[in-house]
Amino acid sequence: MYTYKTKGTCSQAIEIEMDGDVVRTVHFIGGCAGNTQGVARLAQGRKIDEVIGLLKGIQCRNGTSCPDQLATALEEIRAGA
Repeated sequence: MYTYKTKGTCSQAIEIEMDGDVVRTVHFIGGCAGNTQGVARLAQGRKIDEVIGLLKGIQCRNGTSCPDQLATALEEIRAGA
């Protein structure tokens, strides 16, 4: 399980479980429950590069968003953080 501390969003952290290059589970800590649950479910079962491509750059406030922060977390995972 990888835990990423978010920056600039209502959520405080994202817990991510991977199965190779496939996103297995995503759980946002805090944030807008409906939106973060929806983003988490849509990411599950997809390849890491697909999720990054879909979510990177989406903005809500402070130049980022919960989906954008998920993409950033996945980039760290992909880079071996």
